[in-house]
Amino acid sequence: MFSQAKSQKTAFDNPDQPAKCKNIREGKFLRPNYPEGIWYMTIKDNIQTEYFNNGKDYIKSTLVFVDDCNYKAIVLDNTANDDRIHIGDVFSNKIVETQDNALKVHTKIENSQYEVIYIKVKK
Repeated sequence: MFSQAKSQKTAFDNPDQPAKCKNIREGKFLRPNYPEGIWYMTIKDNIQTEYFNNGKDYIKSTLVFVDDCNYKAIVLDNTANDDRIHIGDVFSNKIVETQDNALKVHTKIENSQYEVIYIKVKK
């Protein structure tokens, strides 16, 4: 946990003003300290797909944007054998900071809240 907190601090030492929230709308994303074989995500045409297990398993969601920095992800399909995530679950997301190709997102589902850092892969 300490290394992730440290990476978050260094990733956003000079955040964009205002945040460049539209960076989440399309592309391929990784997470710091996660090899691509463990997890990566793609977003295209308001469909978010999170891949696990070297791309063999996935969670697919449709994205509904409330505004540039707030969106909901509604789970459409889940092959990842994760009993915590079900079809129809709704995740509320808020992009709170961006810097270069990094995005800091607060995610809520029911009574749980998470902070996630995504790194957009440059083409």
